[in-house]
Amino acid sequence: MKIFKEEQRFTQLWLLIILAVSLIVPITLIVKEYTQENSTMSSTEFMLVLLGLTLSFAFIFIFKLSTRIDEYGIHYQFFPFHLSMKKIAWHEINNAYIRTYNPIGEYGGWGLKRSFFRNKEKGTAINISGDVGIQLELKNGKKILIGTRKKEDAIRVLENYQYKIN
Repeated sequence: MKIFKEEQRFTQLWLLIILAVSLIVPITLIVKEYTQENSTMSSTEFMLVLLGLTLSFAFIFIFKLSTRIDEYGIHYQFFPFHLSMKKIAWHEINNAYIRTYNPIGEYGGWGLKRSFFRNKEKGTAINISGDVGIQLELKNGKKILIGTRKKEDAIRVLENYQYKIN
């Protein structure tokens, strides 16, 4: 019995730099407003605004993509959107394979992406980083792409369970 497990978070350097820069500008403006002699901002308001900005910055770090492939099927969770693991049993899957994709071109970026208008045939993507994913084609016609940073491990485990896909 082989099991594949992976957890991913938004920790890319480029993303952290963009977030830091986008946080510095409003904090600088708030501090400037608060330190002016004729400021109407109270200490409480100042602290609440700083706290709100910091929490909104930190919010991205609670996002987590968990993936598990085992004898029962493929499980995934994109917290906080999914509060528990979603299970796709092997008998529900028509095809499962690893593929390279264009996150921006095909799905409009990273995160939980459903294609409502453009590229509707691509289905749903659940990804955090990179351009490699586990492509699932379900018997009901739906398509789900789950991003992975462990391409070789995922290939091995999917090959191990190919016999379960009818």
